[in-house]
Amino acid sequence: MNKLIHKRDRKKAVITGIFFITATLTAIIGFKLYDPLLEFSTPGAGAEHAGQIALGALFELVLCCANIGTAVMLYPFLRRYNESMGLAYVVFRLLEVVFIMVGILSMLALVSLSVAYVNHPGQDMNDFMMLAGTLTSIHEWTFILGPHFMLGINTFVYSYVLCRTEIVPVKIALTGMIGAVLIFAAAVMEVFGLFSYFSIQTVFMALPVAVYEMVLAVWLIRRGFNQEALEKRKRTAGIC
Repeated sequence: MNKLIHKRDRKKAVITGIFFITATLTAIIGFKLYDPLLEFSTPGAGAEHAGQIALGALFELVLCCANIGTAVMLYPFLRRYNESMGLAYVVFRLLEVVFIMVGILSMLALVSLSVAYVNHPGQDMNDFMMLAGTLTSIHEWTFILGPHFMLGINTFVYSYVLCRTEIVPVKIALTGMIGAVLIFAAAVMEVFGLFSYFSIQTVFMALPVAVYEMVLAVWLIRRGFNQEALEKRKRTAGIC
């Protein structure tokens, strides 16, 4: 029975690691594919790069699924320590996904706006640029509030639990807590206009949490959760 449980937990750890890697890679790829719209040099940029933007949206949809996957896979382990903290992680992870989804909609809407402008060139340029600027700003704010602000909170929550339970090495979990504080602080700076959107300072403060997720993912795939710590937690929680 113990061997079966160990095998099941090992499989869950591998799947969780794969979700983390998928989330990190798709986030980077999706963001880069949006470049033609984020720079927005000409009104026809969205129409010209519609396929690229659609691909970027697809990658971000995969990102959303991967983020939800991490929440689903980690929750059973987190709740063994504290069910409220487990739920908090799931909720803040889902809020991160909601903001990402709104950002996807803003990019796709901007493509539609660009296509409409190209097909009807007589439209007022000022009106178009105002709408385009609004949609771009929405995407910027969703990035700040989702993959920065909410990510900082949910990363701190699950990393704290991992640290307390020691189901992964404490040093790795502590790195996650530090990275979470940094990305959360960057988001606050962005909200108050102290840092510009995706500035060098923001990239520097976001790097630790990105590295942490990759290191944690590799550890989970190669080593899995600390089975001794899991068994101790099960006994404490009265789980058979």
